Amino acid sequence: MGMDNIEYITAKEAAEKWNISLRRVQKLCEQGRIPRIRKLGRAWIIPVNAEKPADPRKDKECIQEDISSELKRVIAATCLRMPLENPDMILRDVKEERFRLQYEGELSYLRGDFVNTMRCCQRTEGDDASRLRASMMGVAAAISLGDYRAYTELESYLNGCIEAYTGSNIAIVAELALASVAVSVNAPGLVPHWLKEGDLSDRSVLKTPYVCYLRAKYFFCICRYEAMLTVAQTALTLGLEEQTITFTDIYLMITCAIACCHLDRREDARHWLMQSMHICMPHGFITPFAETIAELGGLVEQCLEQEFPDYYNSVIEQFERTVQNWIAFHNDFAKDNITYILSLREYHIAKLVARRVPYSKIAKQHYISVGRLKNIVTEIYDKLCISGRDELAAYVNEIKK
Repeated sequence: MGMDNIEYITAKEAAEKWNISLRRVQKLCEQGRIPRIRKLGRAWIIPVNAEKPADPRKDKECIQEDISSELKRVIAATCLRMPLENPDMILRDVKEERFRLQYEGELSYLRGDFVNTMRCCQRTEGDDASRLRASMMGVAAAISLGDYRAYTELESYLNGCIEAYTGSNIAIVAELALASVAVSVNAPGLVPHWLKEGDLSDRSVLKTPYVCYLRAKYFFCICRYEAMLTVAQTALTLGLEEQTITFTDIYLMITCAIACCHLDRREDARHWLMQSMHICMPHGFITPFAETIAELGGLVEQCLEQEFPDYYNSVIEQFERTVQNWIAFHNDFAKDNITYILSLREYHIAKLVARRVPYSKIAKQHYISVGRLKNIVTEIYDKLCISGRDELAAYVNEIKK
């Protein structure tokens, strides 16, 4: 039939032409997904040259497949090992800018330039695979900057990916980025089940040392220090190569130091810490040590004073700059202000006291006498207006959002 110089066919004819049901054609007409359609009485008529609308479910599947495939490529291209003698050479060797942004962001993070790390992350917008990969460093930078707003923007994006692509590599990488925040603010309950259990079946895209690092951090949150050490050491054994280094290698070494410190293996803790310092200090990589001063008691300061005195002030200054930012982020995330009341060192000691770790062990970990520790604990109780560790537990239990 003809109308307005346009040839029309019936909905039934369109269904036969497109090899779909009549009801499906009627639904497409009701949704307005076919241009220039008309309704004659109760029947729809459709331009003879109208194209069959794409199935959004298939479009989504294609998009998911494209992003997932590209994500594998991005992760492979951004897990290359950097020359130990000059890690910055990786920026010259990597040709694609979106891959260079990942390395530039990581190198900036290690040197304490969190603003540039965040900038590198933001420059990946519009490229889902690269943005997902960069979100791991983006959330770390947000914590170090105390920028909860920047974090919530990333969190919204990552949760959107998890909801839209449930069970895919896309969702798994998004979950991993959010898990990195959970273990950084003592919220192990927010870590995904598969990471807690170490279940990487059907998750080949994530069989990387970074996953092991986050799992080791999870074990730290729940005070399983032997498991923490085993996971970190295994990841290092499988990944280390002579004359090269990765961002994750550095953090795995320090994770081993922290685990040994809590296991009263002080010489082993010192060994791991010194090994990482010898790698990092010549390149100005001070962030990993500024971040872990509280967890390692006085060991970081001791090693710096004895072996790297020229870097002592820069590490301490960064610690002092970023600790307030971490506190601000923690309190926004946890919806409390406990760490405004306590110093970061007091907060870490309070967690150990609440977990009923013996005073002798806490004192040894923090390189102080038991008498000095008792004075610190008394100061903590006074600040919180409480009388004992039973009440303390209510303040420093793990975060449950």
